[in-house]
Amino acid sequence: MTLEQLRIFVAVAEREHVTRAAEALNLTQSATSAAVSVLEAHYQTQLFDRVGRRIVLTDAGRIFLSEARAVLARARSAEIVLADLAGLKRGTLKLAGSQTVANYWLPGIAHRFRSSYPGIELDVTIGNTETVAAQVRDGIADLGFVEGEVDDPALAIEPVADDELVLVAAPGHPWTSNAAFTPRDLQAARWVLREPGSGTRAHFEAVRAARGIEPGSLDIALELPSNEAVRAAVEAGAGVAVMSRLVAEASLKAGTLAAIDFDLPKRRFFSLRHKERHATRATREFLALVARPAIGA
Repeated sequence: MTLEQLRIFVAVAEREHVTRAAEALNLTQSATSAAVSVLEAHYQTQLFDRVGRRIVLTDAGRIFLSEARAVLARARSAEIVLADLAGLKRGTLKLAGSQTVANYWLPGIAHRFRSSYPGIELDVTIGNTETVAAQVRDGIADLGFVEGEVDDPALAIEPVADDELVLVAAPGHPWTSNAAFTPRDLQAARWVLREPGSGTRAHFEAVRAARGIEPGSLDIALELPSNEAVRAAVEAGAGVAVMSRLVAEASLKAGTLAAIDFDLPKRRFFSLRHKERHATRATREFLALVARPAIGA
């Protein structure tokens, strides 16, 4: 069993698709499929069921996936230590960010880092807050950045920025000309929400609870997995939504969204790092850059 075989198996298992895994790994489909077949044949264990044109993990495959990820994380830790010895001239820094952070806040910082350390590649993945925390905890990512609260004793969690939330609707919505809100008004509205597990959804739930609105009483028009989908749905008149001003800003300027005069608490963005994993120089420098304001900001 080789690390390459484990890497291929994990990629196929996470996507449940050989072709997509091959594309992600920059391998041919035949080489990807062969690596999985060699593992299954050598250990006489079926890791996937072939269901039509799809593949799904067997029970043995699900158990093996956890172990394979752990081995790859340990190998990654060893590579990090060696790369760290070479300074900041080469290496890879794996980042994970929740959607608002990764799409609207992190790119500028990533650009500044790459300008300072062009030899360090940045590998960025995007998920919701729960997914990002799991990636850092499991060693898949060196650093995570999220907008949701995380309670995990394995992680070092530090605030890194503030974010403003805004209540938005399509232009012409009755609320855009009426600033007097009651819990009953909010309860009667049609809402477009992010999915459970996202930081934005968690903050919306906190606002809902603070206003005394029962969770089951809301009229949820749509529940969507991305900020962009929520924004587009609200622009189309599907309902109202709470989102980061970073997400809404361009649409507010263009007049396709209207901000509603409604007091919402600010929230924080947080960095996540595993307490027991080696913090490379690249990791430390990236966090230091996050702490420094951009020139002209």
